Amino acid sequence: MSDFIKILTHARRLQAAVKELSVSELEQVSEKLADVIEKKKESEAEQRREAERKKAVRDAILRQMQEAGLDIDDLDDAAPSKSKKSGQKRPVKYRFTDHDGKEHSWTGIGRTPKVFAQLKQQGQLEKYRV
Repeated sequence: MSDFIKILTHARRLQAAVKELSVSELEQVSEKLADVIEKKKESEAEQRREAERKKAVRDAILRQMQEAGLDIDDLDDAAPSKSKKSGQKRPVKYRFTDHDGKEHSWTGIGRTPKVFAQLKQQGQLEKYRV
């Protein structure tokens, strides 16, 4: 909690903090604080109205679903799927086994591996297409 709030919420600390203010200055502070309180009340009332509106809409939608014989689980199929599936590897387009028996594969995307760059220079890259 900030020092300001500690002073504002503790009577003795507040009295000590404002002891040098005149009555007119205290009345001005009081009016400003009353304005802040009123705005906060209006804001909270608006939030309550919005929450009640959302609840009413939600209840109406649930009622319509029940009348139609639908369940929440039925909506899973209707959810749009992501166009790009993350974590899924691209298919291999080129595969080459060198004279040591080590297999090299490349999807054809990105920087060309040295093995396939040499094959490309020799014009033999298409020979190893999968």
